[in-house]
Amino acid sequence: MYIKSVTLDNFRNYKDLNLELDPFVNIIYGDNAQGKTNILESIFIGATTKSHKQSKDRDIIKFGEDEAHIRIELIKNDISYRIDMHLRKNKTKVISINGVPLKKAAQLMGILNTVFFSPEDLSIIKNGPSERRRFLDMELCQLDPYYLHNLSIYNKTVNQRNKLLKDKRIDNDKDAVLDIYDEQLVRCGKEIIDRRDKFINDLNEIIRNIHFKLTGGKEECKIVYAPDVKINEYKNRLSAGRNNDIKLKTTTIGPHRDDIIFFINDEDVRKFGSQGQQRTAALSLKLSEIEIIKRITKDYPVLLLDDVLSELDSNRQNYLLESINDIQTIITCTGMDEFVNRRFNINKVYHVVEGNILKLPTCHPE
Repeated sequence: MYIKSVTLDNFRNYKDLNLELDPFVNIIYGDNAQGKTNILESIFIGATTKSHKQSKDRDIIKFGEDEAHIRIELIKNDISYRIDMHLRKNKTKVISINGVPLKKAAQLMGILNTVFFSPEDLSIIKNGPSERRRFLDMELCQLDPYYLHNLSIYNKTVNQRNKLLKDKRIDNDKDAVLDIYDEQLVRCGKEIIDRRDKFINDLNEIIRNIHFKLTGGKEECKIVYAPDVKINEYKNRLSAGRNNDIKLKTTTIGPHRDDIIFFINDEDVRKFGSQGQQRTAALSLKLSEIEIIKRITKDYPVLLLDDVLSELDSNRQNYLLESINDIQTIITCTGMDEFVNRRFNINKVYHVVEGNILKLPTCHPE
């Protein structure tokens, strides 16, 4: 799988942009705040319908404009696809594949698989549980339409239930409505818990070897899924906790409160690991993400590296660069650093200045 081109209209600081990409390594460099990350963000939105920054559509549209357009042309399994997406202020986005409008935005998931790696991801280990749940959901939604379906219903039901719990009116039918919501939560929630558990088991098989190699055989990494509630206890726990939910006016039990825990040599790296160990675990996780997508889809994802190389030491840089030989990779950085020029082929180079992009000669290792 690889992206042939990205075309943007009124997206962030780009009035118009047409970027032709190489199937392998592409470098986009420039000073900070020039628009490098915006290009990667547009690709991620084109793959997942969502910004990695969790920005709203109206904030992505260029100032003074009413809508933005993303067009991505890609090759997948020797078949050409064209993703067209219109982002509109205060309206739902419009998406089409090869000119055919999608009835639901969720139908886009899985057409273009990406792995996005930014400096913020280096903190995924030590950040709060919501960051790690978001990682789980983003990966599983790209890979499993059934998971996406259940997650969508579950989240909608949680929001409806919470709205009802916040309703101050005395309503004799409130318990009956809560019964309906609870039944829906248990049905979808059990599927979510089961799929997350299987995904973490599959991920563990991959991350163990990657982390072991990355640390020169000094460390073993393991991920433990920590569900908020066990499947066989979910219905009873939700029922028993209803009075507490009414008191707190929110749903306190379910997979929207799940977490995953990273262990290095049997110690919780979030609590006891050094910053270096946390960063290495995050890098291992991202490299594992690439491999698990390949196993499931039989194809590599597109790798988006947003100014992350400067955050890694030379050993981690080397390992990462050696791992992406067969993957289309789009790298942003502030300059053409010496280590980039010497260590691997660079097939296309672009320089970004204030939303304008210039193609430069390619670079190859000596």
